[in-house]
Amino acid sequence: MSSSGIEISIESLSKKFKGSGIEALSSISAEIKGGCVTGIVGPDGAGKTTLLRLLAGLLKPSSGSIKMSGREISTIREMLSYMPQKFGLYEDLTVNENLTLYSDLHGIKEKEKNGSFAKLLSFTGLKPFKERFAGNLSGGMKQKLGLACCLISNPLILLLDEPSVGIDPLSRREFWQMINEIAKDGVTIVWSTSYLDEAEKCSEVLLLNEGRLLYKGIPSELSKNESISVYLIELRDQKIKRHFALETQKRDDILDSTIQGSRVRIVMRDYVSVSPKFEEAVSVKRTVPRFEDAFIKMMGGISKERLNSATAGNIDKGDELPSEKVVVEVKGLTKKFGNFTAVKNVSFKVGRGEVFGLLGPNGAGKSTTFKMMCGLLRATSGWARIAGVDLINSTVQAREKIGYMAQKFSLYGDLKVIENLNFFGGIYGLKGEELKNIIFDTLERFQLSSLKDEKSNNLPLGFKQRLSLACAIMHKPTVLFLDEPTSGVDPITRREFWGRINAMVEGGISIIVTTHFIDEAEYCDRIALMYSGKVIMCETPDKIKQSIVSDEMKDPTLETAFIELIKLNSKEEIDE
Repeated sequence: MSSSGIEISIESLSKKFKGSGIEALSSISAEIKGGCVTGIVGPDGAGKTTLLRLLAGLLKPSSGSIKMSGREISTIREMLSYMPQKFGLYEDLTVNENLTLYSDLHGIKEKEKNGSFAKLLSFTGLKPFKERFAGNLSGGMKQKLGLACCLISNPLILLLDEPSVGIDPLSRREFWQMINEIAKDGVTIVWSTSYLDEAEKCSEVLLLNEGRLLYKGIPSELSKNESISVYLIELRDQKIKRHFALETQKRDDILDSTIQGSRVRIVMRDYVSVSPKFEEAVSVKRTVPRFEDAFIKMMGGISKERLNSATAGNIDKGDELPSEKVVVEVKGLTKKFGNFTAVKNVSFKVGRGEVFGLLGPNGAGKSTTFKMMCGLLRATSGWARIAGVDLINSTVQAREKIGYMAQKFSLYGDLKVIENLNFFGGIYGLKGEELKNIIFDTLERFQLSSLKDEKSNNLPLGFKQRLSLACAIMHKPTVLFLDEPTSGVDPITRREFWGRINAMVEGGISIIVTTHFIDEAEYCDRIALMYSGKVIMCETPDKIKQSIVSDEMKDPTLETAFIELIKLNSKEEIDE
């Protein structure tokens, strides 16, 4: 072992699963430095989780080797700890009971437990919640408890499998602070992630695709190696930004085009020294490339064929859509669970063809508000209207105008793709020849025809997401509700998904989305920022950022603005 932590040497590592002709990992060789945070990144199916499980000794390689400071895994297994995607918690046990269970599994002596527990509870900020059931903790608290359980054995290697999925930006930042503190103590940390903004925080990254290692090294070096030209486009007319993003994405000289607040961010396919010209633009400014830009370029971007297929999903309902500008109206919405008020007097409006975001930390009331608006929860007081129909008193009629895509996709895993479409079509009142024609059209538009007889449980994450969206819009809703729709998916899949969403918005559909992914929040026209059951600000992403501009903070990111506004409101609550 080096003085700076255990080093991991991976040599010609391959893994092939029985019954599959495809290698999950193919001849991977890399060195992971001790006492650092190394990220494993890549699209869905790249082999991230397989590599992490091999490092944990949970799988055996088909060929090749893994050595930790020159020793085999079997001789060092007691020195490492593995945190799986669901944090490995027992939700019907309290915080203290989970720690007790893990300490017993690791053979921690009774006299050492109290000191270890006190230290970990203090480190993670969970001391006030030690008697709370793990199932009743917020996502951020579960994440911290999962980490505490991993640290109970004082590991020298910590393996984390996508620990930030479904976690709000504030909890994510706090978690990263804890991880960096752990690394300073010489612990070697390997972090698998689909969030490429997190990859930038790692000392080094291993970039995988289809089981192969494409890049290893410092994240910032990748964008330099790829010679990327990135521009922010300010348009004359804000109303055309989605159309502009869709059309520029189709151009051969442009690799990627996404919405970033009031502007459109484009990545050129090849390096250019002269700014590109656009008739619709007020200004075209070069900006610093991100790791994600380099990743998109290395992946070749989303294929034009897939993009054209995705954006062909424009639901043009013409006169069927309501002509009024306000499609969703919420007034004084309140929800109480016993003596606890989860949502407090929430009011806002959503226009036709608007993407409206609900953003806030875990426990802010987003999901409760979302469920009331979908008709899944009855409000204690207040009301909501969908396309002029009262959701409280005319629930059935209002639901006919709603499409709902749940965070976990709400698919029936044991049903085939075509059976899921049949089932959801029936729920929405479609039948006979009409249902048959819609299913055929849906399979074609969502490129699911070749998978129609596959059980949805067996689909890759990106295809599950595609099928879930298809099921949600079969009846051509007026408003589409998306609950963390891209949680855990890679940037290429996310681009394809939002290509479909933007095409729908162009057709007049209104979108209401909850998300913890800040880049995704930038796609919204307006955001209702929630904290402690209330809407503390409802504005465009740019105006939310501008609200905290100061001499110390000239050009804040949306994540920084989010965290500062939450801290400010938290302080005001304490002062009251």
